[in-house]
Amino acid sequence: MENSTCLRLFEGKSVLVVEDEYFLADETRLKLEMIGAVVVGPTGSVQDALDLINASPVDAAILDVHLGDELVFPVAEELERRDIPFVFATSYDPSIIPVKFTGFALCEKPTELGKIAAALFANETDPTLN
Repeated sequence: MENSTCLRLFEGKSVLVVEDEYFLADETRLKLEMIGAVVVGPTGSVQDALDLINASPVDAAILDVHLGDELVFPVAEELERRDIPFVFATSYDPSIIPVKFTGFALCEKPTELGKIAAALFANETDPTLN
């Protein structure tokens, strides 16, 4: 699937962005908004992310693994519990991801939004999965 087709998958979706690096979070927010997504956040802490999940509709999430001195896994667990798709966007070694999350996509930092869209919305790209 072409990158532009994948990017259209974000249109109208509420996407939670959990990233503690301000400039990267803001760049991701701007790119997502330019392609029609509604950005929830961004936020750089586990508690704020959990609060946003409880307060806002979330269709999908892009999660940085390392948030300062905390790890994002409690957020991933809550998203999984609610059946909300997410990807880990990190430049760290994938071995840091707990085994229970090995079925979830691991992307580089959120610069390849086309790949992230395809991972988040795979059901929408393959009609046999709907």
